[in-house]
Amino acid sequence: MNISELCIRRPVMTGLLAAAAIIAGIVGYMKLPVAAVPRVDFPVITVYASLPGASPETMATSVALPLEREFSTIAGIDQISSNNGQDTTQITLQFVLNRNIDAAAQDVQAALTRAQRRLPTEMTTPPSYRKVNPADAPVLLLTLETNGDVPLYRLNDIASTIIGPALSRVPVYGEQLYSVRVRLDPDRIASMGLGFDQVQQAVVAANSNTPIGLLQGQHQQLSLRSNDQPQDAAAFGQLVVGGRNNAPVRLVDIARVDDGVQNQRVASWRDGRRALVLAVMRQPDANTVDVVDGVRESLPALRAALPPGGEIGVMLDRSASIRAAVHDVQESLLIAIGLVVLVCFLFLRRVSATLIPTVAVPISLCITFGLMYALGYGIDNVTLLGLTIAVGLVVDDAIVVLEAAVRHMENGVAPMQAAIRGAKEIGFTVISITLSLIAVFLPILLMGGVVGRVFNAFAATVSLAVVASCVVSLTITPLMASRLPAHPKPSRLDAFLEKGFVAVERGYGRMLDAALRWRSLVWLAFIASVAAAVWLAIIIPKGFFPVEDTGLMVVSTEGPR
Repeated sequence: MNISELCIRRPVMTGLLAAAAIIAGIVGYMKLPVAAVPRVDFPVITVYASLPGASPETMATSVALPLEREFSTIAGIDQISSNNGQDTTQITLQFVLNRNIDAAAQDVQAALTRAQRRLPTEMTTPPSYRKVNPADAPVLLLTLETNGDVPLYRLNDIASTIIGPALSRVPVYGEQLYSVRVRLDPDRIASMGLGFDQVQQAVVAANSNTPIGLLQGQHQQLSLRSNDQPQDAAAFGQLVVGGRNNAPVRLVDIARVDDGVQNQRVASWRDGRRALVLAVMRQPDANTVDVVDGVRESLPALRAALPPGGEIGVMLDRSASIRAAVHDVQESLLIAIGLVVLVCFLFLRRVSATLIPTVAVPISLCITFGLMYALGYGIDNVTLLGLTIAVGLVVDDAIVVLEAAVRHMENGVAPMQAAIRGAKEIGFTVISITLSLIAVFLPILLMGGVVGRVFNAFAATVSLAVVASCVVSLTITPLMASRLPAHPKPSRLDAFLEKGFVAVERGYGRMLDAALRWRSLVWLAFIASVAAAVWLAIIIPKGFFPVEDTGLMVVSTEGPR
């Protein structure tokens, strides 16, 4: 007794297994992550370093160069690139695709530790690194705005101390870090008999956090620290930087001291108002839609943490285009299933027989969803494309098994025996077709590189759907075929469709006769079509993915140097 006969004779057991497969598939589909394309993790690490007041040339020679020399000793690095600007340096380390990103991060941390002694002593903040995907843009842009009562640098502190930790890490565009700006007056300095270096040393000494002395006794020793470090422009203005005629010279006497920000050359706006733009970046193994949903759920709590006058809003949501793209492909999948069912009905001309492939398709897809969830795949444009293509392959197996059973029924065999005979005759064929289709997609499944990482999900989805179809065709389809009525009554619709098929057959016969009479013309049409195909393949636009309109426009300008 083969598996098809066992399922036919044990309908309750087969029904329970089918119900379990459907439930598992639905649960797996609900838990599948949603994205635009399959997750492609590039082993890339970005290193950030800052030195306030340094020019791009200084950042390149004093910061980027020592770091790059240390990074060049790390194994598996494919490319090193750096971008040096005012006060900042960004170094991108791209590793080979088979390099483990966590192990690479440990090597980068060790290189940063070794390079620390070669960096400028004025660099108070050590370099940091982050694992990134260069193909990823921010999934969500939040804006922090003020109505004028709250300065932007205060909102910047809230973004760094509250919003940033709440969302793990949020890069800030147009960053406004608080700083006291001192603008020295050369004439006043000269009249006081002071030098620029003397003033600088006095300001630096006022910011020192080192102990000012020790208090030692018989049983213990204490470090003495001063808490008179100035906190704002008014306090800095009262610093004594020198003396003249036995009178102290304060910083406010020789300079203009204001509350400000560290870098006045960086700013961002929204709708004409100054704002801070918070870029929410997802980790390489995170799902875009889940990240956006989680951030939106956190917005009420973040708004409560803002001072009066501060506002937080959403500027850009990249998950909207992903949801729309996935929704469109899902609609195409449903349309494909509907068309397959319609074609089956037109040719089978029996509602009961049409229900068999109609039921086989969703059950096969449910099993596919469960297998996709178990193997770590998700719902995206590539996998949905594979499912859309697999609909035609899935229904083929069910139709082949159904046709074999119906053929025996038309010869007078009982439905149950006809289903058993048809399944035995066609079972080997279904298995061979399944293995052949898997063999076709096997090269794509084993493809390496970046392209392989994208299209592996496509080949795996189609292969899983074909395997699920094979299982359904050898189990559930024979069971349903064995319950078909033995001698259905022909209807008027059957006669009408039969006349249509006869007309199509006659038309095809006439076309075939004409083609055989005009063989030379057929050969010319064949050669012309091949030449046209070659020409179109050369001139047709080529690209990695189709260009789509996501409703986002990015404008970049560069001013004169």
